[in-house]
Amino acid sequence: MSEPTLCGLVLAGGRSSRMHRDKAALAYHGRSQLATTFELLQSVVDHCYVSVRADQIDEPLRKGFAQIVDAEGPGGPINGILAAQQRHPQAAWLVLACDLPFLDRASLVHLLTHRDHSGMATAFRSSHDGLPEPLCAVYEPSAAQALPSFIAGGGRCPRKFLITHEAKLIEPLAPSALDNINSAQEYWQAMETLSPDTRDAPRTVTVQYFALLREQAGCSSETVRSTARTPAQLYAELATRHPFTLPQEMLKVAINAEFGDWGQPLAEGDTVVFIPPVAGG
Repeated sequence: MSEPTLCGLVLAGGRSSRMHRDKAALAYHGRSQLATTFELLQSVVDHCYVSVRADQIDEPLRKGFAQIVDAEGPGGPINGILAAQQRHPQAAWLVLACDLPFLDRASLVHLLTHRDHSGMATAFRSSHDGLPEPLCAVYEPSAAQALPSFIAGGGRCPRKFLITHEAKLIEPLAPSALDNINSAQEYWQAMETLSPDTRDAPRTVTVQYFALLREQAGCSSETVRSTARTPAQLYAELATRHPFTLPQEMLKVAINAEFGDWGQPLAEGDTVVFIPPVAGG
């Protein structure tokens, strides 16, 4: 019997609610994590795709990659896995989350070398709780038949699917390879390890001002070079240049036209808007 085609799927359809910005766009190695993960996965599979929501198809970061749009389902990464299996049900799928900046090719080769072709799936055993790591795992063709039944029965967690169907578990070469990054604090901790020489490098950002802030800054926008890591640090820095009288607590912040969080990471090229209170009744 011939070996099934091995396809790769980068899960990039999440909403990054805890990070308050697109995790796939974060740069740990000098370019977007999506590009890094796609290239890594592409090096060990026959065909590679990015899993996206329907509203992300034309998003600039994602539209340059071969895409599979999430299937209708209970929500979360299982929708992406289901859509991939529906696209190529006879293929095996190596599925990766896009927020694993420590993952390396040696780990993927190790997973594939110890893969159980006759079973439902093969996954790394979590070093934290001993359970399967479902977002760095191989799903065999037989999983394409089992997953719809699992979902129809109320299942929505890929980890529970792997537990229920007794996936083969192997020990990771390096536990840190499977550390995912979900928050700004975790992002900066990762940068401390991965890019200690660049984490405090200046970033060029565009800052826009409205109402009182525009009057006090003397301009409606400016481009600045700053080592500020977050909007909070950036506002504090700008407040030393301009006679701002509004404390941060009275403002809202938007990053690239979306309301953001004061602690989220800033990236090269961001547009930051500090929004003062709106007067009136």
